[in-house]
Parts: sequence; C-alpha cells; structure tokens
Amino acid sequence: MSELFPGFAEQIIEGDGADIFVRTGGSGNPLLLIHGFPQTGAMWHKMAQQLAEHFFVVIPDQRGYGRSSKPANTADNLPYSKRAMANDLVAVMERLGHGRFAVAGHDRGGRVAYRMALDHHAQVETLVTLDIVPTIEQWRALATVTGALKTYHWPFLAQAHPLPEQMINANPDFYLEQKLGAWNAGKGLAVFDPAALAEYRSFFRNPAVVHAMCNDYRAGATCDVAHDKAAEDENRKITAPMLALWGAAGIPGETGPGPLKIWRKWAENVSGLAINCGHFLPEEAPDETLAAMLPFLQGLHA
Repeated sequence: MSELFPGFAEQIIEGDGADIFVRTGGSGNPLLLIHGFPQTGAMWHKMAQQLAEHFFVVIPDQRGYGRSSKPANTADNLPYSKRAMANDLVAVMERLGHGRFAVAGHDRGGRVAYRMALDHHAQVETLVTLDIVPTIEQWRALATVTGALKTYHWPFLAQAHPLPEQMINANPDFYLEQKLGAWNAGKGLAVFDPAALAEYRSFFRNPAVVHAMCNDYRAGATCDVAHDKAAEDENRKITAPMLALWGAAGIPGETGPGPLKIWRKWAENVSGLAINCGHFLPEEAPDETLAAMLPFLQGLHA
C-alpha cells in the first residue's frame, strides 16, 4: 500500500520459521512497530512518516497476518505463540543489521512486544505497549461480566477449528467491521483511512488468514498463558524502560486496578497514561499517541 507509506520500501525477510513482509523507512536508531488483530502493519500509517523523521522504522505483518506466511499450527499452538512471533521479528531485525532496537506494539502486537522484552532483553532497548495488559491478566479480567462481554472474542476465536473459522468466513466483512467499529468509543469506521480499511478487508476475506488469526488466539488461551505464568512464578520482569499507553475508552482501562498498576507487577521501570480515544490509538488519536511516544523514545538517544 504505497499510498499509505510513501517513501517506504517493501520486502519479504526470513524470520524464525516464517517469511515476514516488512515495510521500512527513515533513518536513525531502529524502531520496530508491531500491529494487532484484525489488522496488518498498515495500521501504523498515520504515525509512520513522523516516526521516520527520527528513527529507522520497521513495520512487519506478523506471521499469519497480511502478506506474511502462515505456518501450520500444532496441537500445542506453539507456532502461533507470542514467543514464536517475537522470535520471527528478532530474526528480521538481525537480518536488517539491528541487534538492539526499540519496539512498540498494539493489541496482539503489544503481546508480542512484551514477550520479546522478556525473552530477548539484550535486544530490546525500550518497550511501548498500546492498549493491553499481560495476557494472563486479561484472562483474569474475563472473570467479570463486563470483561467477558467486551472481550468475548478471546474465548470465541480460541475455540477448536473449524468453529470460529466457519462462522467468520460466512461473512468476513461483517465480522471485521463489527470488531473495528465496536472499539472506537462510538466513532465507528470513520477513524480508518479507506485505503487501510481496504487492506484489512482484503486479507480478512482470505480463509487462510482467518485460520491463522484464530491460531493466534488459540495460543493466547494456552501456551501464551503458560509462558506468562512461568515468568510470574519466577518473578522475571521486563528490564527495558517501558511506556504503557491505553485508550481511556478502551478495554484495559477497565481491567481491575488499572493498566499502570498491573504493568508495575511485570516491569521494573514503567510509566504510562491514558489517551482520549478507544482501542485503536494509532488510527483514532495518532497525534496524541505520538506526543506520548516520541519524548519517551527520544529520551534514550539524547
């Protein structure tokens, strides 16, 4: 989608078991931006140009999503664990010549990003998460009625194949637009650029992509929880400086004691704040999100 990313290069780079489609642009210290469900790297387009004025920006489609390859799943769901997705992107960054870098992730991409910070602390210089709390903490929040209703898609998408795939594929545009439109603090689809929305629709209509997305959530209900529990039991924390951002009208803002207090259980050095929007911070409130991210990221390179 060159119209969304003028001046950015596009290529396929070998990850750690998957071939990853990557957009790159800008110059300076490396910054990896990871998208979430049900999108692609196109979700960063409203922030990419400004970030590229300060950083060498790397924007992948995660394994299973968009133009990246879709490895077969296994019974333990490990091929779609956030650990496997993080390993892909660490490999991509190494192939681009970057052994240490900043990373920011939204939604599922935030889960990949914090797993990367736990597993690859020597590579992750700084971490930004957008509108998430740790996976195990979100499952705990589902025990409330409000949490269960707002995040019903977690247990739904994690159901055994082919139940969610069959239901979504019967009308993929409806399901996609319902998810995108429901989390925008009442703004609906108006916050999405037509070209970005066209990209999301085009891939969501692909049954292989829907299957991979469901595998992502199956991992989120199984091995991802186990990996979080192991870190929690070992009191292993994120050591990279961390910024947690969330939408004031998003789901994490209603999670128990609040996102910042939760993240302080998981990270040694974390700050954070709410942005006045719903779930999709980079598309609903790109200027406000940039205003929060840039000082944090640039402060490490002064």
